[in-house]
Amino acid sequence: MSDAPISSPVPSSVPPPIRMTALAGIPAVNAGDDLAQLVHAAASASGLSLTEGILVVCQKIISKAEGRTIALADVEPSAEARRIAEEDGKDPRHVEIVLGESARIVRRGRGVMICETPHGMVCANAGVDLSNTPGSDVAVLLPVDSDASAARLRDGLGALGHTDIAVVVSDTFGRPWREGLVDVCIGSAGIAPIADIRGSQDWMGRELQVTTMATVDQLAAAAGLLMIKDAGIPAVFVEGVPRSGDGGLAELLRDPKEDLFR
Repeated sequence: MSDAPISSPVPSSVPPPIRMTALAGIPAVNAGDDLAQLVHAAASASGLSLTEGILVVCQKIISKAEGRTIALADVEPSAEARRIAEEDGKDPRHVEIVLGESARIVRRGRGVMICETPHGMVCANAGVDLSNTPGSDVAVLLPVDSDASAARLRDGLGALGHTDIAVVVSDTFGRPWREGLVDVCIGSAGIAPIADIRGSQDWMGRELQVTTMATVDQLAAAAGLLMIKDAGIPAVFVEGVPRSGDGGLAELLRDPKEDLFR
């Protein structure tokens, strides 16, 4: 019997390096602002060419530019909102906004509301956020259609000379059974959200049967490393990630018929 060590196959190719650049210099965004112009100005000031890559932008500046904010002082809580607020120790005005942004309450407990949004996403408080808002006691809501928001930003940047780019809109979500928050994609344009590699082979030569990678979620999570919450970095440009196709949020949402937890 040979004493030679058993060797493993060597991968046939090594992916190229990935470069991520935090885009500083984007000012506080207000309703009606031209977000493409603000991003263009920040990129130009830093000498960054937004070409042949993927721009990951945080949801909050999209929502602010689109006027998706509401002052708590303008909210009249319903009886249901008051009941939940009393039970959960919350501001009833905040609860009322959450209810208005929810298709259903998935789970309530320990002061937490897990909601399904009309988009089909499941997240805390239906994505209604009271942090980093344009004023005290102001809530920022999710965009009505984050895919459309991504497409508008992509088109606007294209008109300013930033060609061959994709846009990913990210937001910070919690995860079942795991601690900590991670940025995920809630809208995209110019990139296929899912990389379906079923039928190909792994590096050991075995056929992949179920592997579909959520490319846009991976991009959002990676960019989140640079979107430091107290540093005012709302966008990251990613270069070196192969991309093809197009698509949006619907491709990332599991069909309820295939969801074992519903």
